[in-house]
Amino acid sequence: MSKIALVDDDRNILTSVQMTLEAEGFDVVTYNDGQAALDGFNKSLPDMAVLDIKMPRMDGMDLLQRLRQKTQMPIIFLTSKDDEIDEVLGLRMGADDYVKKPFSQRLLVERIRALLRRQEAIESEEVGVTEETKVIERGELRMDPLRHSVSWKGNNVTLTVTEFLLLQALAVRPGFVKSRDQLMDVAYDDQVYVDDRTIDSHIKRLRKKMRTADDEFSAIETLYGIGYRYNEE
Repeated sequence: MSKIALVDDDRNILTSVQMTLEAEGFDVVTYNDGQAALDGFNKSLPDMAVLDIKMPRMDGMDLLQRLRQKTQMPIIFLTSKDDEIDEVLGLRMGADDYVKKPFSQRLLVERIRALLRRQEAIESEEVGVTEETKVIERGELRMDPLRHSVSWKGNNVTLTVTEFLLLQALAVRPGFVKSRDQLMDVAYDDQVYVDDRTIDSHIKRLRKKMRTADDEFSAIETLYGIGYRYNEE
C-alpha cells in the first residue's frame, strides 16, 4: 500500500481527497501547512506528496526545495487556476507534475498512479533487461534505468522520474526527433492530458540540471515547432 502525503491549508480539500484516495486503497497522511509536513517527513517519508503552493508558515515552494535536498520521491503541485508562473517555477524546482484547482479527483488519482508506477518500475531490481531497462551510454552520458542513476562526464546528476524518462526517451535514439506528443506519451499515463508548456518546462529543468555537471552541456536540441532530439557528443 503506497503512502500518500496531502499538504493543503484547505481542510475541505484534505478531507475529500483523503477519502477518495483511501477508497482507492492508498494509505494517506495529511498536513495543513508546509512546516507541519516537513516535521512529519523528517520522521517518515511517504511514497509521494501532493502539495498546495500557497500555505501558511511554509509554502509549497519552500517545502519542495527542502524535500529535493533529501529525496526524489514524486511530487505533484496543486496550483490556482491562473497561476501559470507558479506552475512553471514549481516544475523547474523539481515537481513532477501539477494539477489546477478546482480539479477532478479522478484526474488526480490517475496522475498519482502513473507517477507511482514509473517510480516503482525504475526502483525495482527485479525487472529484466530490456530496451527500456538496459544501461545507456551515449558519449559522456551514462544512464542506468534500474538504479535510476545518471552521470555526465563522470559527474552524477539527480533527476526526478519524469526528467529521467524524458532523457531516456531522447538518448535511446540519438539524432531522431521526438515530438512533444511522443514525449507526453513517455512521461504521462494515457488518461492524463498535459499541454506543450509542461513538456517544455521539464526539458528546461532537465537541461539546467545537466549543466550543473557541465555548463557547456548542449546535447538536447530544440527543433522549434517540431520537438526535441538528443545529439551524441
